[in-house]
Amino acid sequence: MPAMTEPKLIAGNANQPLAKAIARRMSLHRGMSVNLVEARVERFNDQEIFVEVYENVRGEDMFIIQPTSNPANDNLMELLIIADALKRSSAARITAVIPYFGYARQDRRTKARTPISAKLVSNLISEAGIDRVLTLDLHATQIQGFFDIPVDNLYAAPVFALDVLHTFRERLSDVMVVSPDVGGVARARELAKRINAPLSIVDKRREKPGEIAEMTVIGDVTGKSCIIVDDICDTAGTLCKAAEVLMDAGATEVHSYITHGVLSGPAVERIKTSVMKSLVITDSIEATDAVKATPNIRIVPTAPMFAQAILNTWNGTSVSSLFDMETLTPIYEGLYSR
Repeated sequence: MPAMTEPKLIAGNANQPLAKAIARRMSLHRGMSVNLVEARVERFNDQEIFVEVYENVRGEDMFIIQPTSNPANDNLMELLIIADALKRSSAARITAVIPYFGYARQDRRTKARTPISAKLVSNLISEAGIDRVLTLDLHATQIQGFFDIPVDNLYAAPVFALDVLHTFRERLSDVMVVSPDVGGVARARELAKRINAPLSIVDKRREKPGEIAEMTVIGDVTGKSCIIVDDICDTAGTLCKAAEVLMDAGATEVHSYITHGVLSGPAVERIKTSVMKSLVITDSIEATDAVKATPNIRIVPTAPMFAQAILNTWNGTSVSSLFDMETLTPIYEGLYSR
């Protein structure tokens, strides 16, 4: 059934630049101005979060744009409190647009007496009155099953494929996609299929969390331009070590495509001094000044994809169509003109 009202966007403090970029993109699609709903999200002196929405949202289709990135707890609470404010203001439907879903790495019990925090967070989101979730590259796809509400999980792979086809267009035959561990093979294979490239794996063995005991390259990377693919880069220790191992195995150069650039602690400095020629991340997490100033880090936009996904959700058309490069190519027109 066609929607009768316009979609309305509201944003927390986690990634205002992305929220504004989505609004601008939706304005282009709609041929009319789409602005963020005016609201204030602030903290009292004791750091309690307070939200006040200045516009009427009764009966509206609301979209909250708020990644739960660092500081994860503050940004998660902002999301929940904004949702509560909208629910109590009689919004017709509330969709949480969470470009980066924090706590996703805690998706199972790895040892006795540990939590499954991703399930707890999904319960909090559902109980806050949110009707559906739109996210990007969940760390584990089974997290969708933690929710009792619809979850649309978008993929960065088609956007990355467009970028690779443009950036490496003169030497695509030399490109090899690499998974930095066995667990990420499916993600790497997805990109490799899209660009018709071979696949290699870096097998790592850990003695204990945070320490890598040994790395072995499975596959011949001699003379190849290797592209490491993963969903999250946190401290960049594994990524930089994998790049070194690939170069030692005969690769001519190493690039990385990572969806979520968490980049905490020593990550930026490690990447700056790494053998990697480039690290490509999305803007799912707002980049710090240090990240923006690092010459071998490049950011690709997700606003075109999220804007289209929001519009498709609003008017009841397919979100899964955005998994195809053919659908995304016109959405990203001008950015990857060949």
